[in-house]
Amino acid sequence: MEQSLLSSNPSVRSCFCLAGIVEAKSAGCGSISCVKSAKLRIMGSGPKRRTMRLQFSRRSLRLLLAGSVVLLTGCSDKNQSFLTPDGPVSALEHYHMWLITLITLIVVAPVVVGVPLLAWRYRYGNTRARYAPNWDFSTALEWPMWLVPVAIVAVLSVYLWIYTHELDPYRSIAADKPPLRVQVVGLDWKWLFIYPDYHIATVGEMAFPQDRPVSMELTTDTVMQSFMIPALGGQIYAMPGMVTRLNLEADRTGEFEGMNTQYNGDGFHAQHFQAVAITPQDFDSWVKTVQHNGAALNPTSYGILARSSTPAEVHNQFGDAAMPKDITFFNDVASRLFAGIVMRYHGDRAVSPAEEPGTVAYNAKLASK
Repeated sequence: MEQSLLSSNPSVRSCFCLAGIVEAKSAGCGSISCVKSAKLRIMGSGPKRRTMRLQFSRRSLRLLLAGSVVLLTGCSDKNQSFLTPDGPVSALEHYHMWLITLITLIVVAPVVVGVPLLAWRYRYGNTRARYAPNWDFSTALEWPMWLVPVAIVAVLSVYLWIYTHELDPYRSIAADKPPLRVQVVGLDWKWLFIYPDYHIATVGEMAFPQDRPVSMELTTDTVMQSFMIPALGGQIYAMPGMVTRLNLEADRTGEFEGMNTQYNGDGFHAQHFQAVAITPQDFDSWVKTVQHNGAALNPTSYGILARSSTPAEVHNQFGDAAMPKDITFFNDVASRLFAGIVMRYHGDRAVSPAEEPGTVAYNAKLASK
């Protein structure tokens, strides 16, 4: 095949000869045999190319398998999505998403299926398709094309109105147990969870009993942040000087990933925490552990805590060997700590940068002490 190609096509033959001569001259050889050997090295032989392709395929397969193993190591037993709901709020959101998807498919599915079929039916080579260049209107098509989308929009509007109120984050979850009160303060780059009824607080972990509603009040002592526990449902913004509310519940015990979804600086990637649902008996034991092993959270220690730091850095500052990794316990928390954080932004004068956590001036002031 190689010889026939060279003999039948002068341009190809001249190109290969030129390439061979150039390689031959660069090697210091001017004979025809040297030129031929150079040409063969450039073109390669058929079996060799097949062997190289086989080796490449095997190498690609090995790389693919190795990459899959690396990706699978990132899998976790911690639920991180409302697609695997573990609470009544996330379960309703999950149902809501699939119902809306099915309703919208009434319009989307015919388009996805019909466009390829129409393109194939009226392709250039199909002489059996009717050619109607002047066609521009069909009553049989016009009514469904308008009425079906209008009906879908009307149904979705009513549905959205109903479930927007049903999924109101401020709405309490009906239960036969009183809700657990948790006050949440967003800082750079961590969440502070205050349990006012137990005078304790944590960083890096929010524990609560399963099958018991959690009623949260949220604010920040820095920039605006976005609180979210996807597996339990709900997302709410938190802002300095304001209080927002969120109600959640877990149907089972387990660990659920929580995070801040609002970018807030260099340590944003580390502002995660574990929402841990445990049995009521284990929760009572956990509260006693925090009360006995926590660090005191007074105005002085809070001022240090409020500087820009990650949960791991907070643990290094306040934690001890009895506390889990990257989790810090606090006790002796003042009952009005949360209210004081909120109300200091409502004074007669604006909070100066040196007094506002998260600012360069605030961090510099603490570093100088």
